[in-house]
Amino acid sequence: MKRRIIKIDQGRCNGCGLCAAACHEGAIEMVEGKAVLTREDYCDGLGDCLPACPTGAITFEEREAPAYDHQAVLAAKAAKEKAAAPLPCGCPGSMSRSICRQEGAAPAGEVPSQLRQWPVQIKLAPVNAPYFDGCHLLIAADCTAYAYGNFHQDFIREKVTLIGCPKLDEGDYSEKLTAILAQNDVKRVTVARMTVPCCGGILRAVQTALAACGKDIPLQVAVIAPDGSLA
Repeated sequence: MKRRIIKIDQGRCNGCGLCAAACHEGAIEMVEGKAVLTREDYCDGLGDCLPACPTGAITFEEREAPAYDHQAVLAAKAAKEKAAAPLPCGCPGSMSRSICRQEGAAPAGEVPSQLRQWPVQIKLAPVNAPYFDGCHLLIAADCTAYAYGNFHQDFIREKVTLIGCPKLDEGDYSEKLTAILAQNDVKRVTVARMTVPCCGGILRAVQTALAACGKDIPLQVAVIAPDGSLA
């Protein structure tokens, strides 16, 4: 059938993933760092993804395409919700969700948040949350965001963020991080840690996970001093 459906210009796509997060039907996925309409039958043609795209890479077109399958969309959503189920305690704060932000949406004079997903604590994050696919993953020690004043713009912006404290949290992060890296298409990893020795635990956990996940994923490390300077 001929109907209205979105079209993604791969040349203009910058791989930010905001359109995939804004697509409530799950029709768009990140493939090799680019947004791709992987399920034409999931696209309802309403274009919730259009305003989320910062480069104008998404437009409408009239062409032959499968009919929109609402029941299939509902089934896919149910499957994702089951995969990203909250902890047994039932705490609403552990439920995963993507956060779509638009440029210029913050009131004048207010510094906008750059956080793109929830939850952020490593232990609470579901292993198979959809926002991990195609992402640049930031793994940050808790104190970094308090020590470095421009943390949202310089570190969180355009990344999926996980935080933890290797000194105060029980257990080792490496097993959870290995599962996240092995089961998702994570493109790059940045670690932000403090100069204090105990903070080295979060970097060691990431290095262990990278070695165990079976993938060659680039790693960048930023070390922040208590005075907010980059070491």
